Amino acid sequence: MKTLIVAIFGAATILLAGCAGMSAGEKAARQRRQTVENVFRPDARRPPLPVLTAHTPLSDFLLFAMLNRPRIEAAYYDYTAAVERIAVERSLPDPRFTFESEIAGAVMSLMPGLMTDFPGAGKRDAAARIATAESDAKYFVFETQVLQTAADIKKAYYQLYFLDTRFEVNRRMLRLLTDVEMLARAQNEAGKATLQDVLRARIEQELLASEVVGLEDARHPLLAQFKAALGLFPDRPDPPTPEHFESTSLDLSSDEILRTALARNPRLKVMEAEIRRADAALRLAYRTRLPDAGVGLEVETVGGARAKPQFSLTLPFRREAIAARIAEAQAMRRAGEARLTDEQIGLAVEVAERSFLFREASRKLELLTTRLLPMAGQSLETARSGYVSGSVDFLNLLDAGRTLLDFRLAETEARVQRELALTELSLLVLGTLPAQTPMLPDDALPGKEIKP
Repeated sequence: MKTLIVAIFGAATILLAGCAGMSAGEKAARQRRQTVENVFRPDARRPPLPVLTAHTPLSDFLLFAMLNRPRIEAAYYDYTAAVERIAVERSLPDPRFTFESEIAGAVMSLMPGLMTDFPGAGKRDAAARIATAESDAKYFVFETQVLQTAADIKKAYYQLYFLDTRFEVNRRMLRLLTDVEMLARAQNEAGKATLQDVLRARIEQELLASEVVGLEDARHPLLAQFKAALGLFPDRPDPPTPEHFESTSLDLSSDEILRTALARNPRLKVMEAEIRRADAALRLAYRTRLPDAGVGLEVETVGGARAKPQFSLTLPFRREAIAARIAEAQAMRRAGEARLTDEQIGLAVEVAERSFLFREASRKLELLTTRLLPMAGQSLETARSGYVSGSVDFLNLLDAGRTLLDFRLAETEARVQRELALTELSLLVLGTLPAQTPMLPDDALPGKEIKP
């Protein structure tokens, strides 16, 4: 029995000696995964979340959502699983225990043994490269979810700001209409205006009061969106919303934005990883022309120990199937290159559109804040004085008030549209993110830039 154990152990050592070690690509993939894990899930736990208050900066809301939203966590574990898959693909198949016996009235022989298969040269390396490229793609899917969550937070935040500002503008207008009504009553009592002016003021107040109620109701779905983007369950208390509006700046030209997007956009990075995967799949397809070997060893345990080596070899003579597999891999690579080129073209269009919307909103905002709003305020004061003196009728006074209201709302809307355009651009070029964002720095990203 001792001889048997020694023989089987020796056979196992020989069979497993060909197990490939960790490649440089796998080591880099694991280092990248560890870098992300240290920020996103250190010690397999969610790190402490920022405390959210009405005075919390927007960056803390973004970080809270990135660390807490389930869809980001799901993408992270998909990425982690893809990295672990590399070791599976580069490893040898498990050895098989074999047993052979000859019985003719009595046990004539017992031959336990071990056997394993050895894929042809380069096959496991190509399979590991495929898995590495897939893990790269999964990382950029994770990164896309992080950026999309940041965009969802910003969109809900800016829309809530617009709604709250519009609500406040309408309340100020209600106070103005109350003053106008009192002014109309005084003019009516003095015989300088009719009761119709008072009724018109009341009608305007009722319409505006109804709109204020609608705005209060419209806040609920926006708050639900904000809450969902933070990764909070519906039964949790509503989160606070920031009291102060935080604007962002854009110091890049459209050409610089496009160059940055082409170099860093995660959608492009996913496609580049898919091309690397197709390259590895093509390499594996060529390797299918090489045979796979099977090696084993059985040991006789009855009538004296003796070894019985075994060897098998696949015969890859189905040339048509091999050629088809190579052609399939080549077609997949060309398809990946075409998709990448198409995405680059589409990205250029998106950058142009978002940049235009940003510039248009910026121009409109400057016009409103520097010229139109001051003039509208002066116009209202002039109309008010003119109504008291009898040189301006009530309709002109109301029109001056409505104009000021519309300009104030337009200013807020332009500010929000500007920020939303920047938010969309940040999805293309990453933009400014919190310092603890669970993403790799540019110098640690997987893969290399691919130019189709």
